[in-house]
Amino acid sequence: MASSNRKAVPEARAALDSFKYEVAKEIGVPLKHGYNGDLTSYENGSVGGYMVKKMIEAQEKKMAGK
Repeated sequence: MASSNRKAVPEARAALDSFKYEVAKEIGVPLKHGYNGDLTSYENGSVGGYMVKKMIEAQEKKMAGK
């Protein structure tokens, strides 16, 4: 089975990592570089979910011409 963790645009890796830490800080999740096994699944999932929400909002604005 192919990994679903591959980036569609590998050049975006640094920007996505930066965005991840920005979102974590914004929602109060103490995400740090390196090991984060001390965080709950809920905390980690909330970071990913909020990232998706913000990316969808940005794309909707772009599509609406705003």
